[in-house]
Amino acid sequence: MAHGHHNHMPSPTTMDHSDHTMGHSDHTMGHGSGGNQHMMMQMTFYFGCKNVELLFAGLVINTPGEMVGACFGVFLLAAFYEGLKIGREVLLRRNQISVRYNSMPVPGTDGTVLMETHKTVGQRMLSMAHVFQTILHVVQVVISYFLMLVFMTYNGYLCIAVALGAGVGYFLFSWKKAVVVDITEHCH
Repeated sequence: MAHGHHNHMPSPTTMDHSDHTMGHSDHTMGHGSGGNQHMMMQMTFYFGCKNVELLFAGLVINTPGEMVGACFGVFLLAAFYEGLKIGREVLLRRNQISVRYNSMPVPGTDGTVLMETHKTVGQRMLSMAHVFQTILHVVQVVISYFLMLVFMTYNGYLCIAVALGAGVGYFLFSWKKAVVVDITEHCH
């Protein structure tokens, strides 16, 4: 190996599996004394409160109290996400600009002709309502990816917090959501 550089990968016997993060590697990787520490990603579900990285490198859970706080925050974020989805639908219905009806004849089963009507609703692209919807959409996408990444920690406590938050959020915000059933719909 030229120039005194070497790569040193920890052997299975040097990895500490007690913290459920497949070890916190204290080995130098790359150039000389860089001192990079890498926390390996957990690949199976586990319940633990030690060395759990939550979304950002500096946000590491190490105590049961920190885990309770993190679970509460994740729970609220998941509930907010569900509320945001419903809130966007409500705003979209309120800000509908143009309504267009299209009717077409459909043969009935007994030889009669039925009229099938479809309602098309839209809004202007260059309107404040559409710009606001776009901003809310970006926020919704970012939150959804945060929740996905939290779930991908495989920490059982955090996964349960995501699921319960989503359930409670849906329960609180979706109960007024109207379900429209089109009796002329042929595909289910």
